[in-house]
Amino acid sequence: MRQTIILHDYFASLEGGGRLSSILTQNLPADLAYGFAHKKHPFLQFLHSKQYNLQAHSFIPLWQQFKLAQTFANQAYFLNDYQVAIYSGFYTPLAVKHYAAKRNILYCHTPPRFIYDQKEFYLNRLPIYSRPLLKAFIQYLQPRYENAINKMDLIVANSKNVQARIRHYLNKDSIVIYPPCDTSRFIWQGQSDYYLSVGRLDPLKRVDLIIKAFLKMPHKHLIITSGGSELKSLQKLANNASNIQFTNWLNDSQLFKLIGQAIATIYLPKDEDFGMSPVESMAAGKPVIGVAEGGLLETIIPKQTGILLKALFNIEDICQAVEIMTPNRAVEMRKSCEKQAQKFQTKLFLDNIRNVIK
Repeated sequence: MRQTIILHDYFASLEGGGRLSSILTQNLPADLAYGFAHKKHPFLQFLHSKQYNLQAHSFIPLWQQFKLAQTFANQAYFLNDYQVAIYSGFYTPLAVKHYAAKRNILYCHTPPRFIYDQKEFYLNRLPIYSRPLLKAFIQYLQPRYENAINKMDLIVANSKNVQARIRHYLNKDSIVIYPPCDTSRFIWQGQSDYYLSVGRLDPLKRVDLIIKAFLKMPHKHLIITSGGSELKSLQKLANNASNIQFTNWLNDSQLFKLIGQAIATIYLPKDEDFGMSPVESMAAGKPVIGVAEGGLLETIIPKQTGILLKALFNIEDICQAVEIMTPNRAVEMRKSCEKQAQKFQTKLFLDNIRNVIK
């Protein structure tokens, strides 16, 4: 019988769950299973363990989610060969319907938010004629997801924030193990003249409010260093302002350099699960302008490693925080930032996971 396998929904963008699954696979070591992966995905290129690609890809968004759920529920036959399985994502837990390792651990990034706390948000984003399809999918997935959760031997939450959601929506206990940050790769590289927005470009990251703030501050330079579904609309909002620059998605070395040379980073998501971006910023000695809700309450120390805006902040609050976070003030926070980031280093994460497996 083989020892450990990691299951992750899919590898498409450079998202945190995929990076975490790759780190686990490489360092435990473990085998890896996933619904699908884009060709030459960087999280998979240097893995030497056995991989199961279930080929559950589709170009039709909602059909793809249903296909993933069905595939994990009905094709994860290999699980019976493992002592330990660690599940990452919304759809991988469904594998325990027919298959299971001897010990099954869910690493929960969050209960599916389109089912629970953000259901109305996701429905309202769809055209009216598409909403019944999402409602039908939720009715299909929710009982199967909850049944799978009940079969787990242990649930690990990625933050106290997510632990509270698991208790509230699923009525289950969990332990907290923070996700890993490779703090050695994010380093201080000096200080240039820009602030850096590091949030993915979708509505819940509220990058539009950051842009509106910098439109009021033409003397301040903003670089927006990610991509996402809102890229074109945000570029239109910025209206070619000379102080706002978009990079779209970057490779790791480009990202390390931009973070390492920024004055500070700005990250204002709505009730973030955990939020790796602030930890990466602090690892590079860069303070964070964040928001006092979600996982950011667990990572950013107000006035020491950044500024936390009130939960119901406005554009003027962002402007005020940027004005307070001068280059000199940011440099003064450098050592505190670097020290705080060490609490989330990869070694601590792996040690905690190995203890859980034992």
